[in-house]
Amino acid sequence: MHVRAVHPGELTALQDIERAAGRCFRDIGMPEIADDEPPALDELALYQEAGLAWVAVDGADAPVAYLVAERVEGDLHVEQVSVHPDHARRGVGRSLLEHLAEVAAREGVPALTLTTFAEVPWNAPYYARCGFRILGADALTPGLREIRAREAAHGLDRWPRVCMRRDL
Repeated sequence: MHVRAVHPGELTALQDIERAAGRCFRDIGMPEIADDEPPALDELALYQEAGLAWVAVDGADAPVAYLVAERVEGDLHVEQVSVHPDHARRGVGRSLLEHLAEVAAREGVPALTLTTFAEVPWNAPYYARCGFRILGADALTPGLREIRAREAAHGLDRWPRVCMRRDL
C-alpha cells in the first residue's frame, strides 16, 4: 500500500472515508460514534498544510485510508486514523502508522501517542498489536490530559477510553 501526503483537493475524500469507517460502530452498539460527523474541511486543511496528513492510496492513486497527527509535547499524536471498510483488514492502517513512525524517527521524535476506545476490537487491542501500550492515569502528560478533557466534553467518555504510547 502506497502512503503519501494528502493533496488539498482530497479533503472531502477524507470525510467520506471517516463516515464509511464510522458505520462499523453501529454494529457494536455505538450509534453515536457512527453518526458523528468527521472533522470539518478547514480543520483537515490545517493538518494538511502542517504536513501532518497522509493517505494510503489504491492503484489509481485514490485515497482509501488516512491519518492525521498533531505535535503534542514533543511527540506525534495520532489524532485520527480511518480505513474505508472496503480496504479493512489488509494492513492499510498499520501502513499509515508505520509511515508516521518513520516520519517521527527521522525528526527525532521519541514516541507516538493516541487516545482510543479501550474495548473496541479495532481500537486499543489493535493498537497494542501495533506496538502501543496503555498509559496509566499517572503517566498522562498535561497535553494528553487536555486531549482527554476535550474528548470527554464531546461525549466520548460514555465508553471506556485509554491513552496509548509507542516509544520509537
